[in-house]
Amino acid sequence: MSNTTTITALEPTELMERISANDNLVLIDVRSRAEFESAHIRGAYNVPLSLVAEHAQEFAARLDSNVVLVCQSGTRAAQARERLSTAGLDTASVLLGGTAAYQEAGGDVVYGKHRWQMERQVRMAAGSLVLAGFIGSRTIARPIGYLSAAVGCGLTFSALSDSCAMAQVLSRMPWNRGSVTPTLESTINNISTATGTVKLA
Repeated sequence: MSNTTTITALEPTELMERISANDNLVLIDVRSRAEFESAHIRGAYNVPLSLVAEHAQEFAARLDSNVVLVCQSGTRAAQARERLSTAGLDTASVLLGGTAAYQEAGGDVVYGKHRWQMERQVRMAAGSLVLAGFIGSRTIARPIGYLSAAVGCGLTFSALSDSCAMAQVLSRMPWNRGSVTPTLESTINNISTATGTVKLA
């Protein structure tokens, strides 16, 4: 494969047009299973970011060029894109604004049981830890205040590196696993059966 990255970004309206034109796209939603079950673009396949990161070489070797990566806002999809590009798949596209923007644009979305999106969970966890550190430093022991500083450092690093360790930890929590846990084999088989665009070996 080429070493030159030729990845593009798609606006929600562009994606809707390509879906309507039956453009043989493979939509891969890299959010957690629970987020996916809560709401996802019709026809998308769930491949959590952790699974993409773990098996980037396998996915890059088996997926074709018509891949569109999706998450809630676009951040995790961009991270998945970088993983796949490094592994050799340099033609994937990222949906700008993610599922949220697609919903706002009037795209066809399948709804299920409501769950908090990962970004909201991260804000809740970070805010709770900062608050706990502040209260603990005032009521129990002053060194507990370093917890707030640690969270602040983590969020700063997250912004600079465009990654989020807290989101990775939260994605492994029981409430984010959903009813079915995707695997490399099940994902490849599901996409191949439905589209015929995935190389099985």
